[in-house]
Amino acid sequence: QVQLQESGPGLVKPSQTLSLTCTVSGDSITTNYYYWNWIRQVPGKGLEWVGVINYAGSSFYSPYLKSRTSISRDTSKNQFTLQLSSVTPEDTGVYYCARDLKLTGAYDYWGQGTQVTVSS
Repeated sequence: QVQLQESGPGLVKPSQTLSLTCTVSGDSITTNYYYWNWIRQVPGKGLEWVGVINYAGSSFYSPYLKSRTSISRDTSKNQFTLQLSSVTPEDTGVYYCARDLKLTGAYDYWGQGTQVTVSS
């Protein structure tokens, strides 16, 4: 059974960097052809794909967030981390990590999500 768990601060001040970690159990983040995604849901909008890091360690980002986003991994801990810089209240929402195969968008495992609020 694959499990994903998000962790990180629930409150971030405007202009600061949001940092979230997804800890994976039941599978290795280096397993061939799996992609490890960050997805968010902001109020009044649907799910928004933020970015991904794949089994080989390559990262890809939403073009709308690319200038502010970085995704890295720690294979020794089986974790991957999202950093979103220069946050504004518009970045407030629930952030999820999720797995899919070959970047098809068919996510088979999700974390429970973590609420992040950007506020001074």
